[in-house]
Amino acid sequence: MNQEVELPDNERRRITRDGVSLAFTVGLYGTAFGAAASSSGLSPWQALALSALLFSGASQFAVVGVGVITSWPLAVTAITGALLLGTRNALYGLRMAPILQVRGLRRVAAAQITIDESTGVAISQEHLGLPAMRHGFWVTGLGVYVFWNSFTLLGALGADALGDPAQFGLDAAVPAAFLGLLWPRLKGRTPWAVGMAAAITVLILLPHAPVGVPVITSALAAVIAGWKNGGAK
Repeated sequence: MNQEVELPDNERRRITRDGVSLAFTVGLYGTAFGAAASSSGLSPWQALALSALLFSGASQFAVVGVGVITSWPLAVTAITGALLLGTRNALYGLRMAPILQVRGLRRVAAAQITIDESTGVAISQEHLGLPAMRHGFWVTGLGVYVFWNSFTLLGALGADALGDPAQFGLDAAVPAAFLGLLWPRLKGRTPWAVGMAAAITVLILLPHAPVGVPVITSALAAVIAGWKNGGAK
């Protein structure tokens, strides 16, 4: 993974195609957030600002999920849930920092788009070397940022016409896209064991733990397993 090898054009095109496809699929779900934000009392431009600045789908839904924020208790609930869910991005940052090796404004940009999708696509190119991982990260992260914010605005502006976004099945599109990304990586016992352990952890904690805790716990377990597995090579 540490070798700097030139990325062939055919692999670059493939990674770009995969990254943009995933970005569009995930970004499309931004319409659901825009509609939800509008229902919670935010204006279209407030929804867009929240989406552009926070840029973490689960955290954004946690904020608007409490409804119209009219008191400090509701605000604290929304912020706490958003922070817990967003903590996983910090774990991704620890994994991606030695891969990207960026400084200055590029580091700020990289931090903003260090999300599930950009990290997932980058890690899935590990067998091709650092250039492929970096290309996957930037294409996917920037793609999701553009599509997510664009569809957020469309969803907020057309909330009345859209009705309930759940009727379109957009909530199933994102897990399906991730499954397509994850499936080729499930080779050998270790990836399967990590995936199953993370899934079981979420299912056990979900009915009992506060919002964000199941996701953080499973992500932390996966990161630790990844580090151990990488160190054993």
